[in-house]
Amino acid sequence: MASEEELFASVDALLEEEPQLPPPAERARLREAAGITQARLAVALKTSTQTVKNYENGRSEPKSPRLEAYQRLLKGWAAYPAHTSPAAPAPVVAPQPEVPGTFTGSAAPEQAEVAAPVQAPAALAAPERPAGSATSRRPVAKKAAAPAVDPRFPHGPLAVLDSDGSAYGAGGIVLDCPATTIPELVEWTLRESGLGAAKLNRYGKDSDPLIVLTASAAVKLGLPERLEGHEQRRSLRLPEDHPVVKQVMKAKWQLTQRGFGPWARIYRKAQGRERQCVQLAILSWDALDERSWPGVSEMEPADIARVLGVYATRVITPRGSTAVSGLELMTALRPPTKAVRDEETGNWVSGYNAGSLGAEPMDPAPPEAAPEHPVVVNLGWTGGFLNEEAYQWVRSVQTLSDEECTLPFAVGLDLNTAFLAAAARLVVGLSAPDHFHAPRFNPKIPGSWLADVSHIELDPRLPSPFTPDGTRPTGPAWYQTHTLAYAQELGHDVHPIEAYLRRETGAYLDPWHDRMKNAYVDTLADLGVTKDLTDVEFLAAMEQHKQNDPALAAVLVAIKATVKGGIGKLRERPQGKSYKEGETWPALSRPTWRPDIRAAVISKARVNMHRKLNNMVKMTGLYPLAVLSDCVVYPSAGESPLDFLPYAASGKPQPGAFRLGPTPGLAKLEGVQSMLWAVDLMEKGLNPARHIKGGDAVLDEGE
Repeated sequence: MASEEELFASVDALLEEEPQLPPPAERARLREAAGITQARLAVALKTSTQTVKNYENGRSEPKSPRLEAYQRLLKGWAAYPAHTSPAAPAPVVAPQPEVPGTFTGSAAPEQAEVAAPVQAPAALAAPERPAGSATSRRPVAKKAAAPAVDPRFPHGPLAVLDSDGSAYGAGGIVLDCPATTIPELVEWTLRESGLGAAKLNRYGKDSDPLIVLTASAAVKLGLPERLEGHEQRRSLRLPEDHPVVKQVMKAKWQLTQRGFGPWARIYRKAQGRERQCVQLAILSWDALDERSWPGVSEMEPADIARVLGVYATRVITPRGSTAVSGLELMTALRPPTKAVRDEETGNWVSGYNAGSLGAEPMDPAPPEAAPEHPVVVNLGWTGGFLNEEAYQWVRSVQTLSDEECTLPFAVGLDLNTAFLAAAARLVVGLSAPDHFHAPRFNPKIPGSWLADVSHIELDPRLPSPFTPDGTRPTGPAWYQTHTLAYAQELGHDVHPIEAYLRRETGAYLDPWHDRMKNAYVDTLADLGVTKDLTDVEFLAAMEQHKQNDPALAAVLVAIKATVKGGIGKLRERPQGKSYKEGETWPALSRPTWRPDIRAAVISKARVNMHRKLNNMVKMTGLYPLAVLSDCVVYPSAGESPLDFLPYAASGKPQPGAFRLGPTPGLAKLEGVQSMLWAVDLMEKGLNPARHIKGGDAVLDEGE
């Protein structure tokens, strides 16, 4: 038998072997919990972003000395205490202040809980319906759920409640909910359900649990099956004298200013750092817009839970429309405040979180604002506005050659999440704008520049890169930095007349881009469209991916809507017939009302499109027929993009032009029609890109 000394020597030898790293999924979890992007980690490790991705998906392992550095970093992140509270029942918590990430407790940040987002459930199969109706007030899991990362939320981020009391959660779980009133439902959700999701950033806040009510469940709880009497869906809400609203108030719960509508938030005021808030979504009140969640409202409760659960895990627990959720995700990943020590008192107080947009709204520069904005009206501004919008361009039929007209087909290409691709490594302003006269143009400074580029003459068979309608500018106009930088790239001098620039800058959207990109690529991969496919295989996979799994196909649509809607929300306009120019509107109270950031994304997306159009001319001699946002139509000898996209002699796609693939910025087939059809629309002044998909399809252009 081995002696103690021999055993110790053997163990010591094991400890001296090459350092070991946690599993790949845990590496990603620790990084996300620390609020660090893969790109930032790559810079710290002096390697590429792709290498970091390989570390986190298990395709490769770091070698010394990078191994020891990576291990040291992971140990540092892991040193923050993990959640150790019991799995059930879930703790009763109270709402944070309105600004996410605000620190109101007295503990040091080292004592604050840090957790990564809940990982995707291992099982995505639909759950079986419970055999009988249980009566216990304690939730009973009738099908084992995938293990949750955070034990405070063992049953995932949300549940879909049916009228028989079955609450269907993510991962196939079914809970028993005995509530017969809305206040009882709120109490059950907070005290017994085990629902919720961990914060996405160490300085952020946990996601409130979401309960989705089927039509029959809503009626059982005393709600009308439908709300009537309002022209706009966003205005739907119960009247204040409705019995359910009275029940909520009597139980000393509160509703937000939006009242009890399709997305209702029910809460009590914060007590320290604890939250006590539940969100409800009522399906029969059109909480899930058909354009963003196609067919989901008509699914069985278990399938709805699956769709929303995957979305919540990969994106964020829904907070309203996909546009609202896209905007909320920006804040969740870049909280405006964090805990800082007051040097005078030694207490921990709320302070600015570097890289965020801060906790207070910021006035835009006059040319960045909408015409009705108070800044514009109060200043009497008449100096013009930024017009950085997506392309809506149709080529003049007079520029079509005989050769083009004899080609049989018009083929539409659609860029995957073009706005998301534009958000990658996008430097935007973080501070208020400063005004400059006759500044020297600097392509690295985000802002708005007044310049005259009307002298630049470009091929009329391509849209102008300087205007959304593709026409040549006629004089001085305001442009975002990327637009003028592209003019320089094309070899032209730029001499701004004046500018509004921001001194503090940062890649604010980087974490948002990374999370949305992963959500998009992972969901496509689950539908059978993976990165390793050849172009022929990719086109075939895209033809049938929606049929492979309609539920996940709906998630994919919601992810795309989240990207475009989130960017559009950065410049949300006033709503309602009673609005008068010069008045403020609710969106202006948000730090995320940032039209300059929206302009930066769209400017870069439009420039990216024009660069590809230009490169296509150089490589193939082909000119487009029309462009609409991220869709372009080309004349073609065949019905496939393979008939006109440029490939090298090796068979690989030529870089710089349009390329097929499943990642943001690459292209997929949008539709095919006859060339005669396209020319006929062009002669009528209509855009073939808007209809190329068939069925009078209209692309969502991001608002």
